[in-house]
Order: sequence, then structure tokens, then C-alpha cells
Amino acid sequence: MTTRLPAHGIAWEELQRQLKDASSNDVDWRGGRVPMFVHYAGEDVLEVAKQAYLMYFSENGLGPRAFGSLAKFEAEVVAMGLGLLHGGPEACGAMTTGGTESIFLAVKCARDRALARHPGMGKPRIVMPQSAHPAFDKAAYFLGLEPMRTPLGEDFCADVAAMRAALTADTAMLVGSAPAFPHGVVDAIPEIAELAREHDIWMHVDGCVGGYFAPFARELGADIPDFDFAVEGVTSISADLHKYGYTAKGASTLFFADPASFALMGYHFDNWPRGQYFTHTLVGTRAGGAIAAAWAVMNYLGKDGYLRVTERVMATRRAMQQRLDALGLPTLGRPELCIFAFGSPLRDMAAIGKGMTARGWTVGYVNDPPGIHHMLNLTHEPVVGQYLSDMAAVLKEPQTHARAGSGKVDARY
Repeated sequence: MTTRLPAHGIAWEELQRQLKDASSNDVDWRGGRVPMFVHYAGEDVLEVAKQAYLMYFSENGLGPRAFGSLAKFEAEVVAMGLGLLHGGPEACGAMTTGGTESIFLAVKCARDRALARHPGMGKPRIVMPQSAHPAFDKAAYFLGLEPMRTPLGEDFCADVAAMRAALTADTAMLVGSAPAFPHGVVDAIPEIAELAREHDIWMHVDGCVGGYFAPFARELGADIPDFDFAVEGVTSISADLHKYGYTAKGASTLFFADPASFALMGYHFDNWPRGQYFTHTLVGTRAGGAIAAAWAVMNYLGKDGYLRVTERVMATRRAMQQRLDALGLPTLGRPELCIFAFGSPLRDMAAIGKGMTARGWTVGYVNDPPGIHHMLNLTHEPVVGQYLSDMAAVLKEPQTHARAGSGKVDARY
């Protein structure tokens, strides 16, 4: 392990060898054995993202005066995203570095609006279903809000009645997911938005997973509720480009229904010798490559390209669900998009996961109820048969037949 800067530079050939050696024990994501972390839409798409990123490797999104092309690309990416999510004539937004930053900024905006409208309110509260992403709790921790998680319904979707019961005069934000990460189901966004309208509360839709998947899935027949700006009362939407937009890592979008809400996102400062400083985002420097790659991939794929990839991902999910159900491992809830989880109270899901791990699969889990989790992309398509064959073999192992001990799984990101 290197602990000090080398006294003399090392040749690139040697460094390249060390890089390859260091990755030798990493899971080969191209082999379809990783349940999340990578979103792949084909070698051609990956190459477009790489080349566009490299063309803007040194440019900085912090400097639109110097790099006007990046400002142009960002504006066009935002416009394309708003077009997919039914943004009205006043809708607006910006690119961020990822879903956590998008959510963090949405929470910041909701907090600021609530405090401005209700100066005497106590500690602002976020009311969200149990399945909401931990980024909301992280934002609440840093921004001084109280997170309140409410129970899910039997369908693993948000229980809107429970959310209503959790409202207080200090509630600054309501959250719904499209879809929720644990089970891949879409919350009843219209009902949550109606609740937000009744009480004049900021309503955020976490579309980090589904923002660039669900619009195409619906066109292909997915049965999900309205979830975007077509729903009156939705204030903001987070949508990750580097997930199902298939762009380079470090790219998300945060959209707002109106300019007044968007204005709460930025930060302006001029009380120092260098003059005006302004950013829309939390970070200052932004990789120009991530912005350029997002623009290039979206234009390369186009609507027809996204429809083709989405259809293949959904077909992979349906094939896995059908075969797993036949093996006695039904799907948890009714996911219609790209994420699903499965399990059975008659099986020890921890033992099943260990068996699959022993066969070379990286296993993702959900813990309530115990199950196995998948977030699908095109790397999984060619290995469905092998996965199901290995699963059938694991299910024959005695330790999986009954819930030995607690059957608890070690669910982690």
C-alpha cells in the first residue's frame, strides 16, 4: 500500500499494470453478477459517454463564462428531462453531481420555503414513507430537519393515511418515490401531492431511479400512477442521469415546477475581494465531462433508443420474476420498472444469498421482509439462465429449506 508520494515519478506503463492488478479482485460487472452500482446500455452507449467525457475532461462547469458550451449542454439536458417529466412552461432545473446532491438541495429548498412562510415554526420535519432513500435522512442531519418515516402498506407502497397522521405544523416536506429503491414500486404520488396541496407543503418526488426510465416504461405499457409534473402539487423531482439515463457517473438533475422554487436552490455571495460568487448547486467545481457525456448520450440514444433499452430491461425483469415465482420465490409487491425484490417466509433467504454468493454472484438484500434485491440493466440480460439455474441448485440445499434461526439477511448498500 502506497503511503507516501514517490520521490520520483513512475512510468505510466507500470501504473497501468498496478491499476489492473488492483482491480483483479473486483467483481466483473460486465458479467452481469453485480445487482446494482452500474447501469449499462451497450458498448456503443458506453463509448459515446467515454469519448464525450474525455473531450471535456479538463473543462469546469463552475465557469460558464469560460465554457459556454457546458452551459448550453446543461440547459439542453434540463430541457430534455423536463420534456420527459411533463414540465410546464415555468418548470426549470439544473444538473447536479448525483442523486444525493439533488435530494440534499430539494430538502434545503423545502426547508427555506417553510421557514420563510412560517417564521415561528419549530424544527422543520420531513414526512416520508419507510422506503424513502437514506439521502433524505442525510440531508435532514446536515440541514437541521427532523425525518419522520411512516409505515408502508401491504403493497410496500407509501401508506398515505399514515403520512397524513404524521403531519404537524412543522412539516416542511412530503416525499414519494418513483420507484422506491427497496421494492421497486411507485408510491401513490397523486394522493401524496393532494395532501401536500391541502396543507401547503413542499412535495418532492424521488425519481432518481425512475426519472429516465418510467416515462419510457409507461409508453411500453407499465401500469404505474402519474408521478411527475403532470400531477398538480408536485414541487420538485430528482432524476439521475447516471442511472437509467446511462450517462457517465457524476450526473443527476433536479427539477422544479416554478422559478420561485428553483430560486431557493442557488447560493450567492459577494463579501470578499474576488467579487460575485454564485452556484445553483452545492458543489463548486463540476466535471465538464459529466455534463458533456449526459448531453451526448441523451442525443445519441434518442427516444427510440431509450425505448429499446427500457423494453429489454423490463423483459429481463419479467423473465426473472416468472421463473423465480415458479421456484417458490415470489416478487415482493408489484414492481413495474427496473427494480424488484423477491423472497419467501418459507425459506431462509440469508442461506439462499450465501449459496448464490458461493457461486460467484454479488447479492443485494432487502430486510423487511427478508429478500433478495435486483436493479437491472443490460448486463443481466444474457445471464438470466445461469442465474436461475444456480438459484434452482441453491434451493435444493437443506439449509435453505426452512428458516433456520432468524433468517435475517445482512442488507447493506
